[in-house]
Order: sequence, then C-alpha cells, then structure tokens
Amino acid sequence: MARKEAKISIDDNEKAIILFGSNDENFKYLKSISDVDMFSRGGDILLSGEEERVNAVCELLRSLIDMVESEGQLTINDINYLNGLIAKGARVRAQDLVSGPLLTTIRGKVIKAKTLGQKRYIQSILRDDIVFSIGPAGTGKTYLAVVMAVRALKNKEVERIILVRPAVEAGEKLGFLPGDLIEKVNPYLRPLYDSLFDILGVDVTQRYLEKNIIEVAPLAYMRGRTLNDAFIILDEAQNTTPQQMKMFLTRLGFGSKAVVTGDVTQVDLPKEEYSGLVEVQRILHLVKGISFEYLSKQDVIRHPLVQNIIDAYEIFEANDGKSK
Repeated sequence: MARKEAKISIDDNEKAIILFGSNDENFKYLKSISDVDMFSRGGDILLSGEEERVNAVCELLRSLIDMVESEGQLTINDINYLNGLIAKGARVRAQDLVSGPLLTTIRGKVIKAKTLGQKRYIQSILRDDIVFSIGPAGTGKTYLAVVMAVRALKNKEVERIILVRPAVEAGEKLGFLPGDLIEKVNPYLRPLYDSLFDILGVDVTQRYLEKNIIEVAPLAYMRGRTLNDAFIILDEAQNTTPQQMKMFLTRLGFGSKAVVTGDVTQVDLPKEEYSGLVEVQRILHLVKGISFEYLSKQDVIRHPLVQNIIDAYEIFEANDGKSK
C-alpha cells in the first residue's frame, strides 16, 4: 500500500497546549491509537505511514482542533469518541457534537452533552414529557437526567425532583440487611445521591432532601401517588416488572416530566420475571409525546477501557459464552 507524509499546523500556541494536553497526555494517546508515525515540531504535527491511515488521522486531528477552538478544552474521551466516529466513516464537526451549557456544578464545571446520542437525548427531554433512555453503562443516562432535573428546578419549571429506583435483590436478601426499609434500600439509591452531590454539593442536596424539594425513594413507594409539578427519574428501569412500569408511568401528573433510564442487557430480575423496560418499548413506541433514545457504546464517556470491555462482552455473548 502507498505511503504518505502529511503535516497539520496549529496556528495558536494556546490551542496547541490544549490539544497536546497536560504532560502531552492527549498527544501520547493519539500516537497510541493512530497506527502511523507521529511527531511534533513547534506548532506542527508530522505524520507518516500508510496513506489510508494518514488520511484518517489528519481528519481526526482537524476535528480535534475544531473542538479545541469551539470548546476551549479537550479530553481523551473526546479523542476516543471522535476517533470512533471517523473510523465509521462519519464526517463530524465539533459544533454538531456538543449542546450549549446545560448547567454549572457547585465546583464550577460546565456540563454539556458530549456525543451525538447525548445531544439527541437532551433534545428529547426538552421536547417530550416522557423520555426513555436505554443503553450501556457509562453513556450518561442517569447523570444527564439528574442534570436536566436540577436545571428544571432552578428554572422554576418544576417544584420538586423525585428520583426512583427499584430495589432488586442482587446477591443479598434485603430482609437480612440491617436497619429499616429506607436504610436497606439506600445502597440501591447511592448512584442518584452521587449525581446530586456532584451537581449541587452535599450541603445543598441535604437541605433539599430535608425540605422534600428532592425525594429519593424506592419504586414501591410510588404506588397510589399522583405527582404534579415534578421532574421524576426512574433509574435502573430494566429491573422493573411490566406491572411496576405501568404503575410508575401512570403516576405522572400535571406539569410533570418523567425520564426512565436503563440497560436491557443488565436485567437482575428473577428468571421467571419479564422486564418492564423491554416490554414498554413495544407498547408505547408510537405514542406522541413519548421518546425512546438509544445510547450505544459510542456514547460511553468513561475511561476508554469501558468501551473495550463492552466490545469484549458483546463478542463473548455473540459466541454463546465461548471465548474466541
């Protein structure tokens, strides 16, 4: 195959610093995934290798520079995501990927949608009153739902936030755990607390919990209630039964919005039970005002290894549980 040499120039020293990353960690990661010889000289990046690979890396670098210009920052997750899109033949610009600022956390971190899937998810939450977000771990399903709930609360679009999870026994029987029912289910609700602490801080979260502005509850506590002027999130919805899913969705009152998140590959229900999240896709997919957003491994924004782990499990399962 023909070989090619190329040069990508960065016209601004500050942009170059952001692109290369702290201690050149971004540049080192780029070299590790590029399959070409890559060197830096001042504001130039020199490439040499097989023509097809050099062309792909040039396109990746231009997209990364575009992201630096539009966002003023760049992470290894950004590199990983853009590289995956380009490998699939997609032509992307940074402006197409990110939403505007959604919220600023207590520590001053600006939160935005960072992938095309996340952007569609956010747009659906803004548009529809019931949104289902289905996808693997690390795609931001729960975190972005909590972000949008806090945003709605701050904008006075709702009066309270209600965060709900099914308490499915996984390994330990609830009856044998110490404490009353709330103390027994608290470990299941921990990821929701963690998201709130990150966004609002511990003190504000505790104050909102005490005033019942934020309520965190097991799914069983929703029966018989009508929830008005609330932003309701049902997390880990793959572990609801069809009856529980129907019960939850019919709690929606006036001025309320519901987001249901889950991963249909991680069902912890007993074998004889059917997942309400699997069933509801067939029942409600044509109902106006309800959206189903499907996030994929390309939307994973955790450590790059998480995507590799998802890939490995998919291959393993495709081969009926046999390693290749």
